[in-house]
Amino acid sequence: MLLPGPVGIWTGALDALEVPAARDQVAALDEQGWDALWFGEAYGREAFTAASLYLAASQRMAVATGIASIYGRDAVSANAAARTLEAAFPGRFVLGLGVSHAPLVERMRGHSYGKPVTAMTEYLDALDVAPYMAAGGTNAPPRVLAALGPKMLELSRDRTAGAHPYLVTPEHTASARAVLGEGPLLAVEQAVVLSGDREVVRRRAHWHLEIYTGLPNYRNSWFRQGFAEADAVRGGSDRLKDALVVGGEEAILDRVRAHLDAGADHVCLQVLGEDPFEVPAQDWARLAPAVASLR
Repeated sequence: MLLPGPVGIWTGALDALEVPAARDQVAALDEQGWDALWFGEAYGREAFTAASLYLAASQRMAVATGIASIYGRDAVSANAAARTLEAAFPGRFVLGLGVSHAPLVERMRGHSYGKPVTAMTEYLDALDVAPYMAAGGTNAPPRVLAALGPKMLELSRDRTAGAHPYLVTPEHTASARAVLGEGPLLAVEQAVVLSGDREVVRRRAHWHLEIYTGLPNYRNSWFRQGFAEADAVRGGSDRLKDALVVGGEEAILDRVRAHLDAGADHVCLQVLGEDPFEVPAQDWARLAPAVASLR
């Protein structure tokens, strides 16, 4: 297994902290026993720079980009950055790559958004032949792909160490494992709320899903999972909220077990706190002992 254990944290909230405070928070997550820290790349810190900060602040847990956009840098730069991190922190960095989304790629970055599987295939081809002549860069870290549909999952199986699906159900996990077969890593994201109050959970799920319900990649994924157009309204229907965001400690543990039973190797929990613009540090600390039983 590429990761030290079955349960990690997925978060974009560290960008809300100044760098020294972010390092302190990562050290706390490491001490709490989380197996991995996953984070995305959109409007905040650049993925490889952030990974270097978080790896330096921790001792044990893996640090994984979930994901680094292939439109954020060319393959030569990505290869060089990844190999540098692997040399500095052997065995602790996982390179998660993804095609991101057309609005982020075209409006924000000024690139043309290509066909996802074709764009990723070409990027992996370029990574495979990218030069790197610095000392100590013999080993490349494992790569995983943000994969939702069958074609990207097949590419994950054939060209990388595995897949990192986001906003999916245990049923999707089972179908993803069927495509991947035995061996490749399957690391799924799961949004959770520590409160067991259904209205609190749905309220937090609503603001969490607001941006995603406007993105075609996720909408298409949900439709493949059996949801309808009516479920993809802004913020999601109650049905979609209940399927994608779990509330209460016992329900969280049950959902992690469901993903693991369906074939996941690793579940990264995205904890939705009371304020979406603040780090849910207390919730992370509270949840850590509960998930220890899953190891």
